[in-house]
Amino acid sequence: MIKVVVVDDQALVRMGLRTLLESEPDTELVGEAADGQAALDLVRRLRPDVVMMDVRMPVLDGLAALREITAAPDLAAVKVIVLTTFELDEYVFEALRGGASGFVLKDADPAELLHAIRVVSDGGSLLSPTVTRRVIEQFSARSVPTGAAHPEIGRLTEREREIVAWVATGRSNDEIADELVVSPATVRTHVSRAMVKLHARDRAQLVVFAIQSGLTMPDQR
Repeated sequence: MIKVVVVDDQALVRMGLRTLLESEPDTELVGEAADGQAALDLVRRLRPDVVMMDVRMPVLDGLAALREITAAPDLAAVKVIVLTTFELDEYVFEALRGGASGFVLKDADPAELLHAIRVVSDGGSLLSPTVTRRVIEQFSARSVPTGAAHPEIGRLTEREREIVAWVATGRSNDEIADELVVSPATVRTHVSRAMVKLHARDRAQLVVFAIQSGLTMPDQR
C-alpha cells in the first residue's frame, strides 16, 4: 500500500485527490494539509511514501517545505511530487533543484496522477511527459548560475556524459535507446552509473545536475 499525503490550500483540489486515492486498492490517503508547515508536521509524524505538494500556499510555501523534507536524513524515503497549475510553472525547476521527484499538472488525467504516484513510490522520478521538454528548455537557459557544475561531473565517461545529456531532454530510456541505436538496458546501466557517481537521489535530480553542469544537447545550448 502506498501511503500518500496531499498538500494544497484549495479544499476542492484536496477533495478530488482524496476521492481518486481512495478509489484505488494500492493507494491510501493518510493525511491532508493546507499549508507547508502543517505538511511538515504531518510528514514527520506519518512518514508517507509520497507527498503531493502545491507550491503557492500560506504560512510556509511548498518549496520551503520541500527543501526541509529533502534535507532531513530521517525523511530520505519520502518522495515529493509537485502539483502545478500551468504547463510552464515558474517554480518547476526550483522544485526539481530542491529535491522533488517530479511534477504533474493538477488537471492531469487521473491515470497520469496515479502513474506518477506509483512511479515515484517505486523509486523512479516523473517529469510530466507532456511538458518536461519545454520546462527544461525554458529553465536551462536562465536558471543556472555560472560555475555551478557538479563537482563530480569529471568522473563521468564520455558515453555517460552523452546519455546524461539525453536524459536532460526529458526523454525516457527507451527513447534514448532508439536515438543512439542501443538497447534500453545499456541506457539504464549508464544512467545508473551516472547517478551513483553524481550522488543523484533520482532521475529528476540527475536532470538538474546535467543542466547545471552544461550537459545539454547541442541544439539546446
